[in-house]
Parts: sequence; structure tokens; C-alpha cells
Amino acid sequence: MAASRTVPSRANARARPRTRGGPVAEARKRWEAEVEAPALARSPERKDHFETLGGIPVDRLYAPRGGAEPELAYPGQFPFTRGIHPTMYRGRLWSMRMFSGFGTPEDTNARFRYLLQHGESGLSIAFDDPTLYGIDADDPEALGEVGKCGVNVSSLPDMARLLAGIPLERVTTSMTINGPANIVWGMYLQAAEAGGTRRSDLGGTTQNDILKEYIAQKEFLYPPKPALRLVTDTIEFATKETARWNPVSISGYHIREAGSTAVQELAFTLADGITYVEEAIRRGVPVDEFAPRLSFFFNSHNDFFEEIAKFRAARRLWAETMRDRFQAKKPRSWWMRFHTQTAGCSCTAQQPELNIVRTTVQALAGVLGGTQSLHTNSYDEAIQLPSEDAVRIALRTQQIIAHESGVTETVDPFGGSYYLEWLTDRMAEEARRYFERIEAMGGVVAGIERGFFQREIQEASFRYQREVESGVQKVVGVNVYALDTPVKVPRLKISEDARRHQSTRLRTLRSNRNRRRHADALAAIGKVAEQEDANTMPAVMDALRAKATLGEIVRAFQGVFGSYRERSMY
Repeated sequence: MAASRTVPSRANARARPRTRGGPVAEARKRWEAEVEAPALARSPERKDHFETLGGIPVDRLYAPRGGAEPELAYPGQFPFTRGIHPTMYRGRLWSMRMFSGFGTPEDTNARFRYLLQHGESGLSIAFDDPTLYGIDADDPEALGEVGKCGVNVSSLPDMARLLAGIPLERVTTSMTINGPANIVWGMYLQAAEAGGTRRSDLGGTTQNDILKEYIAQKEFLYPPKPALRLVTDTIEFATKETARWNPVSISGYHIREAGSTAVQELAFTLADGITYVEEAIRRGVPVDEFAPRLSFFFNSHNDFFEEIAKFRAARRLWAETMRDRFQAKKPRSWWMRFHTQTAGCSCTAQQPELNIVRTTVQALAGVLGGTQSLHTNSYDEAIQLPSEDAVRIALRTQQIIAHESGVTETVDPFGGSYYLEWLTDRMAEEARRYFERIEAMGGVVAGIERGFFQREIQEASFRYQREVESGVQKVVGVNVYALDTPVKVPRLKISEDARRHQSTRLRTLRSNRNRRRHADALAAIGKVAEQEDANTMPAVMDALRAKATLGEIVRAFQGVFGSYRERSMY
């Protein structure tokens, strides 16, 4: 007869992990009482029990069982290496956002509705190049670009069309906009209010990270110092006016897409964040009033463990910086909340279906790294804007990870891995070395003006490209396991109709506005721009009410700030 054994009950599946006595047990008890219990009281977990597919109970958290004091703090505990929430995805899954935008506002509105119907939990708006560069759709410079790589928004009525019928009080919105972010955010606020949603009920994020534009993406409108001032204006305005809005998402994504290493992405992104905090404090905004609503945006690339370590190191470094350098008192001010997007630069036009696999690995790294929000690239990323089928598969990838993989059952499942902990420490050390170099040259703006960041990224990108071309770095389907067959991808075509529609609307807008009010509003922008510490957001809002277009407001600022041409780097 087989020996009898005790089968754990479902209640015991939620029991605390067994520990021997000593410092580990005491540390665990303190965390349970001071961090875990209050968090569970505020927000219960998603399920009554968590277990593997085979029915093995899974504990909330795993930690050392020996007698030595653990080196890692627990989740929800400074410095948040293991996550900012004690229960992480057991309490709430990450937001699933698909970067979406093309054609006219109505075209993109239809895509938003499609994605929400298929389970997307937050919007992420992609704007076209004319919008990103602050150019109206009927400007000669916009020819051939309107609606091609994102949605075109040239005026406040365009934003109203883009958001028509979307429940903005229930859906958070992320907007990837930088140079003219203050203007486009003003459009969003006014369109939402006109639709019946109060500012205080709006949740979302404006990317608004102008420093990384000079470093990597190059979509800037003004010189660095006045552009940084406009970001500070939005931080101050959001602190006073929009309780749930994140005024800036400090973005490493584009730094990585430009060719940086993971450490450079980590270091340069945090250095940018430090600069925004310094400027807001200098403006007189108390750190604990704005810091809890700063967010970050990272790339998730192919090296699985390096990406997880990067996310963990980022949380640790930011928490230490906010508490120790800036003397923030609120624990929420120490949190790093971040969105993750899988690496577009890793997607290949050759055998594009393989990008589904790459995206899955990268998305899994983002989840295991503790992201709060995730975008998965579509498999046709290297060829075109996503087709409906491709974007649906990308969204389903996240849903399979969330509901079928089991990785959400416990918090920080790789925590304590010898390799991962060593790699996390090493990346933090390398980032600190970069911080010292940046400080020594006078800060981020000085580094941009000297071309430091640009050279570092160019050299890293060149090294990687040489390794791909020599075969040292293997890219499946490109330099190994290639096929000489035609690429078969359903094509998404954007016609020139978007430019024609948007241009007609702009002509109507201009013919129906009060010319005196419009001229006065643009003149007011010039006057407030000349006052260094005056907040420009109220003047922007007034200009939008006076039916000024995006391009007109940008030109009003450029009349004071001038434009910018960076130094060539070789």
C-alpha cells in the first residue's frame, strides 16, 4: 500500500512560503505586515488561488529559506528591484496597448474601436510625421506624408474626430508626441471636455520627452533649452490641473532603436529623467507633487536576461535617485512605472512571420521584468503599418502570456537567480559610470550640444552592424537560415485621400474663425514665450479655442525660440 501524503488545500495555496527562523523570517514578517497586508486590503488579488497548469499551488512570493539576511528587498519595498507592487500581476495585469494610427482621424478612430473590441485595455496614439514636426496637413512640406506613418491631427476639431465615441473616462490614452506635445495635449484636454469628460477624470500619458529627440529620434522643433522649458510647463500644468495624467514619459525606446546598447538605454534615459526633475524643482514645483506621475518607456530587445536585468536595475536606480538625491518623501515618488514596447529594430522584412517569435520572447522579458504597460509589435512591422490581422496576432501574443503561460502566478519569478542578480548589479554599475561622465560635462543639455550621446549611440550601432555583416551576430532569416522566396504579407495601403480630406478641413476652419481673436491668441503665445518662467499652457489652450492650427502655434513659438540644427557627427 502506498504511503499516505497530505495534499495542500486551495487555502494553503495562498499560505506563506516556509522559512526557517532567523533574519530571513523576520524580514518576511515585517514585509507581510507593513507592505503586503495594506496592499491586499486596498486591492485584492485577481483570483482566489494560483496554481500551475498541473494543479501545483503557487505562492505569492518566493524568497531565500536559509538563515542569512536576503540582499534583495521584497516587492513593493524600496528600492523596488523586485517590482513596485507587492502582488504585481496577481493583483492586476499590465495594460495592453497597441500603437495605432494612420490616415485621417476617422480611420484611426475605427482602428481604436476594433482593438478595444478585441481586448485592448488602453489606447496608444501614433501620429504622422507632419504632426510630429508641427506641420499642418496642407503645408507643402507635408506632401506625401499625411497619414502615412500615423494619424494626422492638424487642429482641435481633428482631435475631436479622433476621439469620437471613445469612453475616455474609462480608457487611458498614451500619446507618442514630443516637439509639439504641449499643443497636442491641449487639444486632447479640450476635445475630452467638449465630449463631457472632466480633466480630473482623464487618465493617460503624453510622451513629451524632448531630450531623447536630440539624442536619438531627431524630431525637434526648437533649441534644447526652450524645448526643455515647454516640458516643464506641462509638468507644472498637469500637477495643478490633471490629477490622473502623466505629463512626461521618459523614453529609452527610441534611444535603443537608434542603435544604443541596453546599458546606454538605461543610463541615458535615467539621466534625462533626472534633468526633468531638476527643472521642475527649479520652477518651484514640490517634488512629491509631480514625481509620482512621471513614467518611463523602455525597449525590450532580444537578449532575454539582459532586458529583465535592465528593468530591475532601472527601478533600483530611480528609487535611490528620487529618495537620496532629490529628497522625495512619498514612496510613490520613488516608483519607476514604465511602459514597454518590443524592439521594432529587431523585426526583419525577410521571413516576417519569424517576428512573431521575436516579439513573444521580448514581450515575455518585459512581463518578467515587471512592466506596467506593454505594446507588442506586429509581424509586418519592418514592411508597413500593421494590418488588422497582424495587430490582432500581436495583441493575442500578450493575452496568451497573461492567461496561458503561468508567469503571472507569482511575483518576480527570476528573483534570486545567480545570473540575473549579478547582471542586474552589473548594469546598475555601468549606468552609474555614465551618470558620472554626464555630470562631469555639465548635464544632459551640455552633452547633447557637444554630441556626446549621439557619438556613443553611433559607435554602438556601428559595432553591432559590423558584427551582423561578419556573421558574429546571427539574425535568423537574414544572415543565417535565409530563404530566397517572395514575402507574402497582406498590404495596408494609405492613399493621398488623407491629405486631401485634411486640407479641405483646414481651409474651412480658417475661413470660419474670428481673425482678430486668432491673431491676438497667437501674439499672446509670443509674449508669454518671452517670459522665461511663465507657463505657456494657458496661452496654448486659448489659441486652440481661437481655432489656431498646430503649425500656426508652432511657428508662433519658433518666432521667439528659433529653430535648431544639430552638429554633424561622424
